[in-house]
Amino acid sequence: LLFAAPMGDLLQFQPFQSALDVSFWHEFTKRKLSQYMLDDSPIDISATYSLATLEDAPPRLCLGMESFNTFEDRLSESLANYYIVPGQFKNTNTVEEFKNIDKNELLRSVAQKIQDDIDNGTALTHPERLGRFLVLAFSDLKKYNFLYWFGFPALSFDEPVVADPPTPLADYLFPIQLDDFQTKIEELQKSVKRKLPFFLVKKTSEFCSVAQLSDYSSFYGPNDELVVAFGDPCTLKTNPGWPLRNLLYLVARKWQVKSLKIICYRKKQLSLSPSILFNVRIGTVPSSPSLPQVFGWEKNKAGKNAPRQMNLASTMDPQRLASTAVDLNLKLMKWRLQPAIDLEKISDTKCLLLGSGTLGCAVARSLLSWGVRKITFVDNGLVSYSNPVRQSLFTFEDCLDGGKPKATTAADRLRAIFPGVDASGEILTIPMPGHAIPQNLEAKVKEEVQRLETLINSHDVIFLLTDSRESRWLPSLLANFCGKLVINAALGFETYVVMRHGIYRKEIGSNLGCYFCNDVFAPQNSQKDRTLDQQCTVTRPGGSFITSALAVELLITLLHHPLGGLAPAPVETSLYCRVESPLGLVPHQIRGFLAYFNNLIVHSEAYDRCTACSITIVEEYRKNGFDFLLRAFNDPKYLEDVTGLSELHKDTTYGSIEWDADLDSDSESDAKSEK
Repeated sequence: LLFAAPMGDLLQFQPFQSALDVSFWHEFTKRKLSQYMLDDSPIDISATYSLATLEDAPPRLCLGMESFNTFEDRLSESLANYYIVPGQFKNTNTVEEFKNIDKNELLRSVAQKIQDDIDNGTALTHPERLGRFLVLAFSDLKKYNFLYWFGFPALSFDEPVVADPPTPLADYLFPIQLDDFQTKIEELQKSVKRKLPFFLVKKTSEFCSVAQLSDYSSFYGPNDELVVAFGDPCTLKTNPGWPLRNLLYLVARKWQVKSLKIICYRKKQLSLSPSILFNVRIGTVPSSPSLPQVFGWEKNKAGKNAPRQMNLASTMDPQRLASTAVDLNLKLMKWRLQPAIDLEKISDTKCLLLGSGTLGCAVARSLLSWGVRKITFVDNGLVSYSNPVRQSLFTFEDCLDGGKPKATTAADRLRAIFPGVDASGEILTIPMPGHAIPQNLEAKVKEEVQRLETLINSHDVIFLLTDSRESRWLPSLLANFCGKLVINAALGFETYVVMRHGIYRKEIGSNLGCYFCNDVFAPQNSQKDRTLDQQCTVTRPGGSFITSALAVELLITLLHHPLGGLAPAPVETSLYCRVESPLGLVPHQIRGFLAYFNNLIVHSEAYDRCTACSITIVEEYRKNGFDFLLRAFNDPKYLEDVTGLSELHKDTTYGSIEWDADLDSDSESDAKSEK
């Protein structure tokens, strides 16, 4: 708004216009999510304004990302063309609170600080505080829509302030005095190491002197006239800018002055020709300790007393918008329900999914929901026509022309859902015991084993989600060898198991059992001589989603346990038992029965003859590497020989038969067998 002052009459001021850079909202969003959360306390911020360089340009109070550095922190900045002022930013958590908050009281609270600074003398040493401002806002961080209202508090007088028509500064100061005036301003700013918005002026017959407001009593003699200059952001030839309002209030209240000269210090390049001078008269000196009437809310672009609005969704990177929205959902959970959730730890956890089918797709989606940002799929299969209805990352088009590779397609689809995820797919065949390796393929299989070990080494958590038992053997061994956490999920028709493997330590092996610890036989080729229904995983459709959800929740809960993957299995599992992870129990195994809608929490110790995680097997691999694996692939009985299971079988078959020596050969013998 442009105000025209009647000649020699009411002095009117050109108000500030707020100029919020997009970076301000970016920085606030980041701080809101990581620091402020639901705290809606006013935040100390800062802003800048400058001497206008373009004619008819409105005075602008500018805020950017640097505004979250406080006024005190920024005073040391060397800003040759800017003045720094302190302010407060009040963001409400709901739009209703924004609408209903007592805005007048909010503005008066900032104005009270200005009056206090005047009364206690702070405004004399730091006159920037006369320009305190306020920003009231509501930020919809999901839609990137910001509602805000600026307040520039002005302390009013009981009677209007009047002034004679302005005259050019050149009519008051001779050319030599103008040059000296400019020189003295620069020297003053260097001495205080900042750009002062207000300062005192005194002219002699030939030269000029300038001083800080705090030097008032020593700067002027009894016959000197009071002249105060201020850096004027206004370019109007008949009006001063908004910063003068509270300066006049200080002059009248602190010094009981009712008449003075005001220099509107303006520049055009190096010239002071735009500068003007007012003879100002103040009617009543404000002396009451109470706060006078306060006004200063900014009008919107339509000229109404209403807030402004900025929607940045269309101007922002959609990927950044998605990332912010996803983070916000998780952080609301942390702020409102469980402050102990470590979202950064979750985000930094790198997950390797062995199997990109029904379980792999569902696990990936759950990991994505928790904010995991690194997910790698491993699979050698192609998308078939039966897959999309059960496997949530595939569509009908993925089945055409023989089908797309599952691993890379799942990764592509995950990035399409959320571009901020680092998802990749590896087309790789996992060698398995009982699946003999032809001699001409040994080099290729060795390369695939090395690839798999490299993948396991470069990730934090390994999910075993393949569709056969023997395909889980090599990853179980390699994960144990690399000391990685394994989450295993497997499905039956109406049953499922979710378990975590114990993490291998050389001296003691694994503390908790792995997927193979309950077996007394080595894994075999489970696809051999099987019918179609036996080759496919036939299961109730809902089981995969339940199993996948439990697998991911088990991981997230483990991440928050003080011991992480080394956490012991809980002994007590009742509803209100003591837990060490803020998210609950960290069971070893969850065995579910859909027919009864029931879960059992069980645990088992690692088996010292396990074909996958025992010390014997891990150290055998450490010693002989691929040669050991090749023998296991070609002859699964070899694993039973190495671990001693073969001897156990013999002992079980023959050693438990008890003969009664008292019975003769014709008597009926009694044989007892123990399993």
